[in-house]
Amino acid sequence: MYFLIVKPFFDKLFALLGILILSPLYVSVMLLLWTFQRGKVFFVQDRIGFKRKVFRIIKFRTMEGEEGMPGSSQAAERLTSMGKLLRRTSLDELPQLWNVIAGEMSLIGPRPLPVEYLNLFSTEQDKRHDVRPGITGWTQVNGRHELSWTQKFELDLYYVNNLSFRLDLLILFKTVILLLAFKKDNSLSEKPFTGN
Repeated sequence: MYFLIVKPFFDKLFALLGILILSPLYVSVMLLLWTFQRGKVFFVQDRIGFKRKVFRIIKFRTMEGEEGMPGSSQAAERLTSMGKLLRRTSLDELPQLWNVIAGEMSLIGPRPLPVEYLNLFSTEQDKRHDVRPGITGWTQVNGRHELSWTQKFELDLYYVNNLSFRLDLLILFKTVILLLAFKKDNSLSEKPFTGN
């Protein structure tokens, strides 16, 4: 009941409210990126979604050129000054509210991974796709990029197996605390997943 009806309803409701309330910030970031990044505002990439369906995730662009996969030695060098700020504050994730409204993502769930990983998952790891991917999730509030891929998948599967309104509220609360802490973004140093 919660997964099929309540969660999707509140996802779309709060995503819509978020877009309306944050629209001045959204437009401001767009204008700044348009000005300082020569019109390059959005980054769009194919990701693995619910039931392994591929969708196009949308984020604010934070790098020069194609952002590509994490772990690239040149990735940090291509990070723009605006990009550093957006990643530090997680504002680069803001456009994903449109993915939520489209039903491709949830506010809370395992992070959607690049399609290059599609055939690398074990049968157990693949269960992370039994729920919609999220903007934030249990892995993100419990270590995120400091964790090994094994630890990340364990946390993703914990979420899938224990999905509830109470757990989503806990993740939401922890996400707010992390956002207010302005922790350094280490995603560019993350090693790509290569399978077990």
